[in-house]
Amino acid sequence: MNLNSIPAFQDNYIWVLNDEQGKCIIVDPGEAAPVLKAIAENHWQPEAILLTHHHHDHVGGVKELLQNFPDLVVYGPEETRDKGTNRVVGEGDKVNILKYEFSVIATPGHTLGHICYFNFPYLFCGDTMFSGGCGRLFEGTPEQMYQSFQKINSLPAETLICCAHEYTLSNIQFALSILPKDEGLTRYYRKVKELRAKNQSTLPTTLQLEREINVFLKTEDTDLKEIIGKETNLQQPQQIFAWLRAKKDSF
Repeated sequence: MNLNSIPAFQDNYIWVLNDEQGKCIIVDPGEAAPVLKAIAENHWQPEAILLTHHHHDHVGGVKELLQNFPDLVVYGPEETRDKGTNRVVGEGDKVNILKYEFSVIATPGHTLGHICYFNFPYLFCGDTMFSGGCGRLFEGTPEQMYQSFQKINSLPAETLICCAHEYTLSNIQFALSILPKDEGLTRYYRKVKELRAKNQSTLPTTLQLEREINVFLKTEDTDLKEIIGKETNLQQPQQIFAWLRAKKDSF
């Protein structure tokens, strides 16, 4: 399978997987126009759409895509039923498309019904994990998002994190505000700055890299606990995660 990213809106990515015959799977099409353009240019044949959650910038293009390709199967969580989903899926379900099997992982936090799709090495995680960061908590709790992160962190290190937004630069800036002496973060910040200066994507990232640079995966890190200890006496990973998310909200 070939992985493609289609820029949309200001900072969204719509992901497309295609096989050698040009059959393809579209993930979170927030708008139809750039997807239809890519389909025409690449002579793709859409087979299915995967939706992670109900927000408009992830589902807004479904209706028009269905008008153009009425036979498309649209997979999504219950919360996307009225957004065009015709095959509702949830935790533990298997989605079989183009001879590939995707595992559905429930990852509440950003929304209550948010799900991810995993077929090694690809993880389509919507707005749960970003490179260097995590999704804003619009509906769920910090505890739910923490548990969702633990599920993702249990996947193989080589997993490709295909998240839906180009937030990496601001996420690393936030991480450096918490861990200013972290050499790995500093090096990655320089790399990300160079990429973004050329308007190049920082995605997909890998879970291995995220374990090194994503502060929301460092809740048991001794250095982080020591720094946080100067402001609060929080020790439990879930509490530290909640503290970091609150900090990020006002960063």
